[in-house]
Amino acid sequence: MAAKRKVVITCAVTGAIHTPSMSPHIPITPDEIIADALGAAEAGAAILHLHARNPENGKPDQTIEAFSRFLSRIKQQTNAAINITTGGSPFMKVDERVKPAQHFSPEVASLNMGSINFGLFHLLDKYKNFKHAWEPEFLESTRDLVFRNSFKDIEFILKTCYENNTRFEFECYDIAHLYNLNHFLERGLVKPPLFVQSVFGILGGIGTHVEDVLHMKRTADRLFGDQYRWSVLGAGASQMRIAAMSASMGGNVRVGLEDSLWAGPGKLATSSADQVRLVRKIIEGMGLEIATPDEAREILTLKGADQVNF
Repeated sequence: MAAKRKVVITCAVTGAIHTPSMSPHIPITPDEIIADALGAAEAGAAILHLHARNPENGKPDQTIEAFSRFLSRIKQQTNAAINITTGGSPFMKVDERVKPAQHFSPEVASLNMGSINFGLFHLLDKYKNFKHAWEPEFLESTRDLVFRNSFKDIEFILKTCYENNTRFEFECYDIAHLYNLNHFLERGLVKPPLFVQSVFGILGGIGTHVEDVLHMKRTADRLFGDQYRWSVLGAGASQMRIAAMSASMGGNVRVGLEDSLWAGPGKLATSSADQVRLVRKIIEGMGLEIATPDEAREILTLKGADQVNF
């Protein structure tokens, strides 16, 4: 009997997009991030994609000290592979964004594959009351924001983190980002199998139409053939629909409160684990199986939790 294909679930538990006033369930403090991450892993996430926040006001915090408050405590309590962002916040410079991954040498680090307009200002039409003064100012400022990820920036992160044998979750917000990744593949600066995370639904990037998803997959197939492993994240309400498409097309999925606050129409997710359970039902309903952390390590050729610096 043929072995079933295993689907890797990545869970991004807090991020730098949603502000604290948008949901009472967004993890802010180290204890909250730990609890949300462990709940997601218990529900079936094989990889935990992590950001840090200031525990007092919820602002994104990309300092080594901020990550040190929860990384080792999460590792001690789960076998899930840990992925540290190098995206940080769109307002941070690349040398600030890369420091946690450089210092802690995780199994995986995220890497944005191109510069884009990164608009969140439209959320001001939806949310009117804010706990902190920085939140509406942050959202409005994205009206004039370009999230910089130049070729020089990308090359800097690649060379910095590959010294630690860290592999990458290549976040591709548009078709051009796949071509950027192919450029680095041709130069020998990235190593197959490439873990390509296609991002759908950010204002400034590719949309969430079925044809957008198909176009991303066709382009990646043409550029990379069998040298990549595909995953998707759909922002907001498109999260589960796009995840279902990926699973049905041979891909993997990413969920979590970084990407969407919802667990159904009009229903706030109370944790990232809510979304992991929902996407797991979709995957298993297709007759597929979710990958364990060690199976994910094999699929993505990760170095192992014993080779990180936390």
